[in-house]
This record gives sequence, structure tokens and C-alpha cells, in this order.
Amino acid sequence: MSFIRERQEERTGYQEIAPWNAAIDVNADFVMVYGNDDTVLSRIHEFKRRGYVVHLMTGSAWGDYADYLNGEWDGSTHWSEAQQKADGTMVSHGKDTPYMVPTISFANYLFDKFKRVIDAGVEAIHLEEPEFWDYSGYSQAFKQQYELYYRTAWQDPKTNIEAHYRTARLKAYLYKQLLERIGDAIKEYSIRKGKIVRFYVPTHSLVNYSQWKIMSPEGMLNDIPSLDGFIAQVWTGTSRTPNTYRGVTKERTLETAYCEYSVMQELVKGQDKRMWFLADPIEDNPNYEWSAYQSSYLETVTASLLHPDVAHYEICPWPNRVFNGRYPINKQDGGHGEESKPIPPTYRTLLNNMFQTLGNMDQSDAYYEHNNDIHLGVAMSDSALYQRSYPECDWEDHNHVPMLGELSKDLLEQYSSDAFPMFYGMSLPLLKRGMPLRIAQIDNVLKTPNYLQDLKYLVLSYDFMKPLSPAVNVEIANWVRNGGTLIYIGDNLDPYNQLPAWWNDFGRTSATPLDHLLRSLNLTSLPQQATVVDKGRMISLHYNPAELTMDLTEEAKYVAVIDALIQSKGDYFEHTNDLTLIRGPYVVSAVMDESSGVEKSHVGHFVDLLTPDFEYKTVVTTVPGQTALLFDVDKVRNQSVTVIG
Repeated sequence: MSFIRERQEERTGYQEIAPWNAAIDVNADFVMVYGNDDTVLSRIHEFKRRGYVVHLMTGSAWGDYADYLNGEWDGSTHWSEAQQKADGTMVSHGKDTPYMVPTISFANYLFDKFKRVIDAGVEAIHLEEPEFWDYSGYSQAFKQQYELYYRTAWQDPKTNIEAHYRTARLKAYLYKQLLERIGDAIKEYSIRKGKIVRFYVPTHSLVNYSQWKIMSPEGMLNDIPSLDGFIAQVWTGTSRTPNTYRGVTKERTLETAYCEYSVMQELVKGQDKRMWFLADPIEDNPNYEWSAYQSSYLETVTASLLHPDVAHYEICPWPNRVFNGRYPINKQDGGHGEESKPIPPTYRTLLNNMFQTLGNMDQSDAYYEHNNDIHLGVAMSDSALYQRSYPECDWEDHNHVPMLGELSKDLLEQYSSDAFPMFYGMSLPLLKRGMPLRIAQIDNVLKTPNYLQDLKYLVLSYDFMKPLSPAVNVEIANWVRNGGTLIYIGDNLDPYNQLPAWWNDFGRTSATPLDHLLRSLNLTSLPQQATVVDKGRMISLHYNPAELTMDLTEEAKYVAVIDALIQSKGDYFEHTNDLTLIRGPYVVSAVMDESSGVEKSHVGHFVDLLTPDFEYKTVVTTVPGQTALLFDVDKVRNQSVTVIG
């Protein structure tokens, strides 16, 4: 028998800056009252009166902080702390709303503003989106931080790869420092007040920040003891970022969202922390038709449900703009024309049904219909953020830039594009064939004991990222020796190999991170055939993984190598064009295009949860490019009462 849960379980919630109104009372467990303006206390009180568990959310990098910027808080203006581009202009989130350099003063200001909401009874505080743009870093405030941290004069990040990498890594570290300072202060203050207020960071995924070239702490966040968890800010706006597959660059919302949710899940793997997955029924861009919002929402929410280790959800950021908004907005004047419509009744009903269904996803019995036992990972690292640009000198007069080795301008521009071809080159060929990938955050091997032990296979490249410590390579090597299979892809020509770093004795040798990995495996060169290393194996493919996005022949070879490795271990990689997860009585399925083109049929006794009236069906057929969410009635026939949504 299933029971309706208590709100204190906080399985579902939403963020909202508008006061409570009937249109947004969607029966979630908690609400994150957004912003910290003069109305915040009344909004907190009203949501508490309505029975919600109340949190506060505000921005860590931007927000309504005019009193700080204009000197009303401490008597000093702080516009010099805005992130700046090379030409001196501010990086802005909107009019008079700059992205901030995370200084100690700014941290103290944010915490000071939190005292009153803690006193008002919020149970948690969320500081969202710690973001420092790659093309910024020219403000006086940041230059001072650079000189304090590195104990040397600031250097323009466009000067060379070392200056760029150091600048990028510092940007991420400064936001980690700000969040740690505020989190500790929240805990200390709330304990003195006789309770413990929890502290969370809603953040985009490492995949998305790498695509958009925004520096953020990501993996560093788990170094903050006062941090209680995260919201995975994955939605249509992030997941529609185009990537390249088989030479075609376009939006692949389902596949991109799957990878984003996967790497976010790694933040809580082996940690006693909470993760909520977010999906947005519309998005920040108000220029789409409702039909486009609906189809993209179903792709992202389905991608989130394909990860069974998370069962808590932010069901709707800004429900006021969803249920009270009219779209599309006129592109010229931002107003509503005849084409602007309120939310269609069928979509409203579908959303309300979905919001309740998401509260019942904590199902202990979960398995993928295909390739469930393969356990293959694709490696990512925070360092992918730090080398997304190639800032070297003048490309106008040289086909080859001296410090960038053998790589041409065109190739470097491809590598640094928002399509993020190295990562997607390794991921999409497998995902498109029905492999339920795990995007493994390899920095976690330093924080979580036996972090890789659940994987049988790991695809790795140091052509677009670097191990942050030699201990990362040591842990990967130990995993191989204990039975893991490592597939390494790369040509070892990445200019960032030349950084003065631990792998080359800080510039004294020409060694690379790959050289150290091979030494850790007692190998003298990259093995072209599967090579036994104690109980495990390693094999390599000698090209940049970006080639897999363009060259069908190399893609076929890549997949064939993985096929053979899996088969030799007694497993079987079933090539299919769907990802389907059986999650208790729920069937979650996404049928992908650009694959075999085969429809997916489910035969049995189902309630179709994507129909407004929960239609009962005995056959459900899903075509490529579509998703399905079904309730399998046969799974609960012996239960006297069942709540399905």
C-alpha cells in the first residue's frame, strides 16, 4: 500500500519570487522564496501559513544587491567588484545587475542579509549559480585576488595558456571560498538561534558550464563541510545547447540533458547530501510556442527520470511565469501580440499530474531494460572548465601558433566551440546506441573511497582536461589493476600539456599527464590492443575524441572496440535506439532519433502518465524523438490502494 507523503520529506519543491497566489499552489512540499528584498519576510510568512516548508533562494553571483553596490550597506561603493571584460565593460545579468567578483566583503554582505530570514524561520538557504565568466577577469577586485593568491603580479589571461588556466582555476576557487564562508556563517548563526538551517547550492552542470565557458567550483563544492546538497539546474535552456554528431551540429535536448543530470548525480555519490533534479516547463527564452516548451520539457524531465539514484525534484522554477504567463513574447518590443497565448489546458493538466508523479519516484527496484549490467563511464573533470579557450597570440598571420604546437587555428576553434566536441565525441556514439552512460567526475576519486568501483569500463581522455593531482592517476590505475577496463582516447597534442604543473615537474620536463598515467600502470606506451594490467585491461585510440563527432569511420571503430571489450568480459552491448528504465511500477523511456529509426512498443496494462486524463492502454508505441512515462498496473495488482500520481 502506498501513502501520501509528509511535506517534511521535501521530495518536490519550487522557487518563486512572486507572492503566493492560487495559480502557483501546485501542492509541492516546499517553496524556495526567491530574493531578499523588502517583501521577503511577508512572502515567507504567507507560504508558511499555507503549510509549505519554506526555504530562501538567492543568487551567489548576481541579484538585487543595489544597496551593496551603491554604498548603502557599509558606506562604501562596490561597483569595482563587478566582473569586467577586457574592454572594461561590466558582465551583467541585467540592467544594473552585474556578475560579482566573490570578495570577502561581498560574502559578509550576503550573510548579513540572511540573518533576518533565519530569524523568520526558513529551514534552508540556497545560494544559486556561482558563476565567473571565462572572458572576464579584468576588474581591479579580481586582479587583487590574483596577486594575493598567486603572490605575483596579475597577468592578462589572453597572454598565454598558463595565465588563462591559472585565472580560470582561481575564478572557480574564489566562489568555493565565498560559499564556504557563507555556509559556515549560516550554520554558526542558526545554531546560536537554537536550530540548524541547511545550506544548498543550486548549480548548472559541469557539462553545461564547460559548454558555456563559465567558471564554477563544481567538484570543489564537496570540500565544503557546511554544504548539505544541491539542485541540478538542468532545463531546456541548458540542454538545447547544440552539439555535433555525425557532422551535424544541432540541438539534442534529451541526450544533452541525460549527460547533464548524470554528472550532477556524481556530486552526491558516496556523500551524505541531498540532490534535487530540476526541470522547467518553459525556459528563460520567452520567444517559443507552448508546443515547443512542452516537447522540450518532456525530454528534460524524462532524462532526469532515467537516473534512478535521485528521487527529489524541483518541479517548476517560477510557476508564476508558467501558469500566469503568455507566450511567445514579441521579439521586437517584449510585449504580447495576438500570437501570445496562456498555457493550454492540456499542458496545465499534464504538468500538475507530472508534479505529483515526481513525488513518488523513490522506488527501490530500478533497472535498465537494455545494457543494465555493463556499467560504463565517461570521464569528466573540473579542469575541463579551465581549458575551454586557447588564448595564444596572433592567429591572423600564422597557420600554426608556436606555443600551440601542431594544432591549427581552425582546429582550435572547433575544440573550443560551445559544441564541446571532445566530450560529446566520446559520449554520443554510445548514448545513441542505448548505453546508459555514467558521466564519472574523476576528481571524486580523491574524496570518495572506491569511487570507481561500480564501473566496469571507463572512457578517458586528457586532450581536453587534466587530472588535478597525481593521485587521480594512481586511483585510476588501482581501479584497472582490480579489474577495470580503461579505454583511453587522445593524440597527446593538447597545448595545455605544456602548463608548468605537477606532471612535468612544473615546466622542467616535457612529460604529460598521460605519461604519468602510463607509468602508474607500468606501461611504456599506449597499448593499441587490449593489454592486461593485473586483473584489468587498457586499450587506446590515437586521435582527439573530437574526431568522433565528424568521422563516421572512426566512430564505427570506437564502437567496435568497446563492443569487443564488453564481449570479452562476458557482457553484451545491445545496440538499440532507446533508453528505458523500469523504476518500480513506472516505465521511463526515451526513443532517440539519428539511430536505427525503430519504434518502441510496450505491451501490457499501462496508465499513460503523459496524457491529461491518464489513459489506460494495453499497447504504447513511441516513435524516435519521443518519450514515454507509463505506470505498469500489473506491478501493483496485489496492492489494495496505490497512488500513481
